[in-house]
Amino acid sequence: MFRVTAMLLIFTTLLTTISTIGWVDSNGSNYSNVRNGPKFTPSGELQRPTGFRRWIFIGSPITPNALNGGAAVFPEFHNVYVEPSVFDFYLRHQRWPEGTILVKELQLARPGSFRDGSREEASGRGYFPGAANGLDVSVKDARRFPDTKGWGFFNFGHHAPPYESTATEASIAACAGCHISSAHEDMVFSDFYEQLRPEHDATELPDQPTRIPGND
Repeated sequence: MFRVTAMLLIFTTLLTTISTIGWVDSNGSNYSNVRNGPKFTPSGELQRPTGFRRWIFIGSPITPNALNGGAAVFPEFHNVYVEPSVFDFYLRHQRWPEGTILVKELQLARPGSFRDGSREEASGRGYFPGAANGLDVSVKDARRFPDTKGWGFFNFGHHAPPYESTATEASIAACAGCHISSAHEDMVFSDFYEQLRPEHDATELPDQPTRIPGND
């Protein structure tokens, strides 16, 4: 009886410790500010995050083919999701913690009926999302990715689901190079995501609405 009680105590202590320090990666990285950190295989491949469509959606830039000479690198909507505990940490501290996972699921634009690739829908003329068409994931871990400014980039397939279950780190030329040269802040194009800015208090809002010429 004493032995069973002791084992239960050890198990409870272990669970408490894990919930306190956060996620610990297999290579020894301690993601102390992340509830659900990245998971890697023994050979270093990243396991595809699950349930990411229930995470925090922060934005969806689009670079249509018709506006890029018919050959955009990513002609789809870029639906970007952040793991919830990472999102909370970023709003409090305005920086990405170790163990950050950013998921970008690509979503094709519906076929256009105008030369610029746009189409008419009930809300007006524009670009409208269609089928899913790929999955990219970036992970922040300075210990694991020292050569790419602390971030690793992974592609789980540029095609319709189902996506691959694991992915190897992409080459610098394939992904990280663009982020190194052009990203707004810490390898992330954060200026595109208004949801990452702290919420404004009423006292911070302007007294008068901004005047738009031509609307008088």
